[in-house]
Amino acid sequence: MAELARVAQASDAPGGARVPVGKRVRVPKTAELVAGHLRKQIVRGELEPGDALASESELMGQFGISRPTLREAFRVLESESLITIRRGAHGGARVSAPDPDVAARYAGLVLEYRGATLRDVYQAAAIMEPPCVRQLAGQADAAVVARLREAVDAEKAALDDPLALVEAQDAFHALLVELTGNQTLVLLCSMLRYIVDRANSEHVAASADSEEHRAQALKGHRTHVRLVKLIEQNKAEEAEKLWHRHITSADDVVNAVGAKTVLELID
Repeated sequence: MAELARVAQASDAPGGARVPVGKRVRVPKTAELVAGHLRKQIVRGELEPGDALASESELMGQFGISRPTLREAFRVLESESLITIRRGAHGGARVSAPDPDVAARYAGLVLEYRGATLRDVYQAAAIMEPPCVRQLAGQADAAVVARLREAVDAEKAALDDPLALVEAQDAFHALLVELTGNQTLVLLCSMLRYIVDRANSEHVAASADSEEHRAQALKGHRTHVRLVKLIEQNKAEEAEKLWHRHITSADDVVNAVGAKTVLELID
């Protein structure tokens, strides 16, 4: 019980802030407190992906809780994809790394609830990605340029394979954001790319054999090559404008086949 009391104390308001008199307070369930304690250990790196949690009996003793309460805590963490449960004699709970795809799927549900369309997602990408390009071009870092050249080389190697090419081109978009080093942007943009990548794949699957698609794919590749040159030449404003036009034109092409809701792409 001492461990559980410590967990409960850690969940109190910061700085000992008092709840206003008359305000109704929701008291967390014991399982939520236990899940919160384990969650913090995972996100702080105290428990790493692949690590096995202690046995149920050990955790029950540590927190002073019953088996049903512990399993309820496990269900909370499993729903967040922070642990996986293996059944059987050699089973147990193992830690998983927080998965951006889980956040993207949930964000997609929220967007669908709010009536968002695929065009909304592309417009958001057109707002977020070009400033990242401007930042990279402003730095003109040789290591960054080398990474980007590797990415466009991977695209070139896939020019005859439409599905492989769209994957390589989507990876190039993700790399532009990753290279900024801003983890908040990386997560937010990865949530958008999760949806956009599925839209691109669906578009390719429907039109991969057409000459029009091949022309669009080659045009996209040439734009990526040109962007890398602009970044290398430290032409930040020109690079940013080029990338904004590129995303906007991709939005027009994919949406030309009909408006898609977010939910249609994440099911």
